[in-house]
Amino acid sequence: MDDIFSRLLNLTSYITRRLIQLIEDLVFRDVSSRYLEDSETDFYGQNLPSEASNNHNSSSLDCATSSGNVNSSRSFDDVHERDALDFEDQSFIYSGLEIVKRNYCRGIRFIFKGLMLPIFFFEFAWRSALASWRCSCHCVRRMQARVQSTISRVHRTLRGSSDDIGWLQSAPGMAPVKDGSSRFVELLQDIRNGLHKLPDSFVYLLIPGLMSNHGPLYFVNTKRFFSKMGLACHIAKIHSEASVEHNAWELKQYIEELYWGSGKRVMLLGHSKGGVDAAAALSIYSQELRDKVAGLALVQSPYGGTPIASDILREGQVADKETRRIMEFLICKLIKGDIRALEDLTYEKRKEFIKNHKLPENIPLISFHSEASVAPGVIATMSHIAHAELPWLPRFGNSEDVEESLMAARKVPVIFPVSAAMALCALHLQLRYGEKSDGLVTCRDAEVPGSVVVKPERKLDHSWMVYSSWTKDSTGPDACEMCEALLTMLVELDNKKSPEM
Repeated sequence: MDDIFSRLLNLTSYITRRLIQLIEDLVFRDVSSRYLEDSETDFYGQNLPSEASNNHNSSSLDCATSSGNVNSSRSFDDVHERDALDFEDQSFIYSGLEIVKRNYCRGIRFIFKGLMLPIFFFEFAWRSALASWRCSCHCVRRMQARVQSTISRVHRTLRGSSDDIGWLQSAPGMAPVKDGSSRFVELLQDIRNGLHKLPDSFVYLLIPGLMSNHGPLYFVNTKRFFSKMGLACHIAKIHSEASVEHNAWELKQYIEELYWGSGKRVMLLGHSKGGVDAAAALSIYSQELRDKVAGLALVQSPYGGTPIASDILREGQVADKETRRIMEFLICKLIKGDIRALEDLTYEKRKEFIKNHKLPENIPLISFHSEASVAPGVIATMSHIAHAELPWLPRFGNSEDVEESLMAARKVPVIFPVSAAMALCALHLQLRYGEKSDGLVTCRDAEVPGSVVVKPERKLDHSWMVYSSWTKDSTGPDACEMCEALLTMLVELDNKKSPEM
C-alpha cells in the first residue's frame, strides 16, 4: 500500500514538472516571436529611405563621367558600413531575446512554484504521515515480537522437561529391558548371610560421578570392603567435572592399564555421571575395549538425561543466559570444572550422543535406580562426606595404641544433610512432573535399553550408594553389600553370555 501511494506521488510530481515546462515553452515562443516581429519592423523601416537615396545617387553618379572612380570607391565603403550596422543590430536583437527569455522564465517559474506550494505541502504532509505510519507499524511489530517471545519463554519454562522424561522407552529401535529385582534380592540376602560369591578373576573398577573430586569419602567404604575380601578394586582417578567424551578417553586408558597390568578383565560399576562416562567409553571405543571389559553396572546414572540439568541449562526459557552465567561461574571458576560436565547430562545432548554411539551388545549391562524418601524424618538424616584433621593434639604416651588413637582423635567428621537436599529435589520432581526419582535422576531415565533393571523396594536417595549415613541402620543392607550384589549379578550375566559366544 505504501509503495502504491509513493508511486502516485512521484507520477503527480513528474506530470506537474512537465506541465510547467510546456507552459514555459509556449510563453517563451510567443514572446520571442512578437519581439522578433517588432525588431524587424523597426529595422526595415529605417533602411528603406536610405536605399532610395542610394538609388537616386547612383543614377546621378552614372550620369557624371568625371567623378566615376571616386564615387565607386565611396559606395564600396558605404556597403561595408551597412553590413557592420546590420550585424550589430542582429546581435543586439539576439541578446535582447536572451534577456527576455531569462526574465520570462524566472518569472514564470516563480509564479508556478508559488501556485504549486499547496501541492508540495500536501506531498510533504503525505510523506510525513507515511513515515509516521511506518515507524508506528515497526514499533508495533517489535512490541508484538517481544510479547510473543516472552510468552514463548514463559511457556517453555513452565513446560520444562515434560516431553523428554522417559524418552528412551518410546524411542524407536531401543532394545527392551528385563527385570532382575528378584534375583538381586536373593543375592543380597545371601551376602548378608555371609555367602560371598564375587570371584577374584576380575578387576573391579569403581567410577565416581559428578562432584566426586570434592568428596574425599566417595566410594571409599566400598573399596575398603572389597579389599578386605581380597579383591582387586580401584577407584578411577578421573576429573569428575570434565565432559563425558573426555572422561571416556580417560577411562579407556585406565581400563587398558588395568587389563595389561593384571591380565584380568575389568568389571565396571559407575555411579551417577560415572555410569554415563563408562557407557560412553564402551560406545566410542567398543573395538578397543570389547575383550577387556566383562560388564557394566550403572547405578543411578542419568543415561537418558536428567531434568535437573535440562531445566537449568535449557535455552529459550526465562533468564536462561543469566542462569548459564551463574553455573559457569560455579563450575568453571569456583570448582575449576567444565560446564560441559553438566551440559552433557541434558536431554538434548544425551539424545544426540545415543543416536551417534550405540552400546555394544556383547557386554552385559545392569541398570540400578531407586526412589528417594520425602518423609519429614529425612530432614534429620546426615551424611558423612569427608573428615578434617586437627593440626595438633598433646601426646600422653608412646605406645602404638596411643598413637593410633591419637590419629583417630585428630580426624573430625564432616557431615552434611545431603539426604534432606535430595528429598527436596525428589519432591520437586514429583510435584512438577509426577515422576519418581532419587532426587536427581528419574527412574525412567536411569533404565538403559537392553539392560537388566534392578529396582529395590527400599527408599534410597542419590547419595546413599556412595556416602554412608551418620546413623547406622543394622536392620538393612548397606551400600557396600548392594554394590557387591550388583557385581555378583553382573558376573552371572557374563557367565551366561560366555557359553553363547
